[in-house]
Amino acid sequence: MSIHISAEKGQVAKVVLLPGDPLRAKRIAEEFLTDTEQYNAVRNMLGYTGTVTLPDGRRVRVSVQGSGMGMPSLSIYANELFHYGVQTLIRVGTCGALQEHLHSGDLVIAQGGSSDSNLNRRRFKGLDFAPLPDPNLFVSAVLAVRERGWQTAIGNVLSTDLFYADHAPEEWKMWAEAGVLAVEMETAELYTLATLKGRRALSILTVSDVIPTKESMSAEQRETCYGRMVEIALASAFAT
Repeated sequence: MSIHISAEKGQVAKVVLLPGDPLRAKRIAEEFLTDTEQYNAVRNMLGYTGTVTLPDGRRVRVSVQGSGMGMPSLSIYANELFHYGVQTLIRVGTCGALQEHLHSGDLVIAQGGSSDSNLNRRRFKGLDFAPLPDPNLFVSAVLAVRERGWQTAIGNVLSTDLFYADHAPEEWKMWAEAGVLAVEMETAELYTLATLKGRRALSILTVSDVIPTKESMSAEQRETCYGRMVEIALASAFAT
């Protein structure tokens, strides 16, 4: 057991999907896993392990763990999952697009995580670190979306500390002009931790709203947009 995860040794799979919302973790477990057991309910941050049957017939063990909102919360759960021997963490979450050519429902695969947080400045003594995904996971995910013909943007995302940011319009413009696709709150920390721990990580996102055009999903759509992300996550995690 760890401080925030009550699983026993062996209850957490080597591959874990990380939605921020614990109720989304529950839905993913119900819809995609069989032989499912719940291993965590501490702070209502739900975690499940079960079996997935892949298109090629392989049966693989997968966990789904809610990680909360923001880099500090993600950091807690990622660190504790690594304590359980997890090798692969794939974030499946939503983002706000900074580019006008993107639309709600589009997929984004994060090839890097910029940030306005000071977390890495503290880690690296004021110097810059480039948080990147595992290259094999990244390439496998790109190939998987292309095989399916799904509308997908591939590029840099911004992990911010501020969800409500009154100062943001000029900053969003600056990041957009630098080619950043979207803003969210976790990817930079996920990629950093995985690199430091020698593990694999990837962030697969769905655009829930487009900041410059104010296009957005409904609350109901946000709750049901995870299916394609989970499919790509599984395809990349278990690529042969």
